Amino acid sequence: MTDAREDLPAGFAEIVDDFTAVSTPDRLQLLLEFSRDLPDLPARYTEHPELLEPVPECQSPIFLRTEVEGTGEDAPVHLYFSAPQEAPTTRGFAGILHAGLDGLPAREVLAVPGDVYNRLGLAGAVSPLRLRGMAAMLGRIKRQVREALAEPS
Repeated sequence: MTDAREDLPAGFAEIVDDFTAVSTPDRLQLLLEFSRDLPDLPARYTEHPELLEPVPECQSPIFLRTEVEGTGEDAPVHLYFSAPQEAPTTRGFAGILHAGLDGLPAREVLAVPGDVYNRLGLAGAVSPLRLRGMAAMLGRIKRQVREALAEPS
C-alpha cells in the first residue's frame, strides 16, 4: 500500500495527516478552518484584479496568481488567491494549497502530484466536481511556475 504522504512536501504531508486522522465530518470542519486562514490579497492584486487568473472549473468564482521569486528551480514560489467568503469549500481548497505550497522552491511545487486532492479523504464529503476544482487550481499554479521559470531573467 502506498503512503498517502509519499512524494509530498513536508508541510503538505502534515496537512494530509491532519485530514486523514479525523472523521469525515471533522474533515469538513478542517476544510472550513483552512478557508478562514486564507490570507487576504496584497494591494497590488486587489487594485489590479485583472492580473489574477480565473479558475472556471471551480463551482465558485476563484482567481489565483503565482509568483516565483528569482530564477531557477530553487526559487521560492508565492501563491495568491481571491475567493469569496460565501464559498468556504473553494476557499478551503485554496487555503490548503496556500498552506502546503507557499514559499516552497519551484521544483517542489512542480513535483506535487496532480491528484493530491484524493489524499485528503474528502471524496466522501464533497462532490467530485468540487475536487476537480482543486485539481484545476493546482494545474494552473504549476503552469504559472513553469512559465515563470521559462522567462528570461
